[in-house]
Amino acid sequence: MCHAALEGGARLIQYREKHKAFAEMVKEAEEVKKLCNRYGATLIINDRVDLAKEIDANGVHLGQEDADIEKARHELAGKIIGLSATSLDEALEAQAKGADYIGAGPVFETPSKDDAAPPFGLKTLAEIKRHVSVPIIAIGGITKENMASVLEAGADAVAVISAIAGANDMVEATRDLINEPSAKR
Repeated sequence: MCHAALEGGARLIQYREKHKAFAEMVKEAEEVKKLCNRYGATLIINDRVDLAKEIDANGVHLGQEDADIEKARHELAGKIIGLSATSLDEALEAQAKGADYIGAGPVFETPSKDDAAPPFGLKTLAEIKRHVSVPIIAIGGITKENMASVLEAGADAVAVISAIAGANDMVEATRDLINEPSAKR
């Protein structure tokens, strides 16, 4: 999937694996890093500061229950650190802690995460954007059909899984998202 997304023009890939042995994650993440380097894309590791440090990824994305951002900043000096937020309060807290960006959502129902918080919708996304100054990456149920409304609500970028992974042609699905007129703002 990573190769197809990158071939289609994705500029950032998040490596997301929670259940494999660390050595296997290192091997996979190093392969993804090679692909990202070939395409000039950014690699963010989900949840695992140790893995991001081990493979010298561009950064890490932390959830509310993951590693402390101060510890992550110490371990990954100069790297990108994003934090998840499922509400305005969490977004404000993430910004106060020094997040480089906020992964805000889920905006809509999402089939790719079983334990996702309830979707908060476009109104909350717009409220978050009004109150924080760091970039907002909207997550959760983003599709080509609803992407324009998400960007109009204030998201600086969108993160997708199913919109690409569920497509018959993942390269073309990625291109379609990137070339959607609403993405050209």
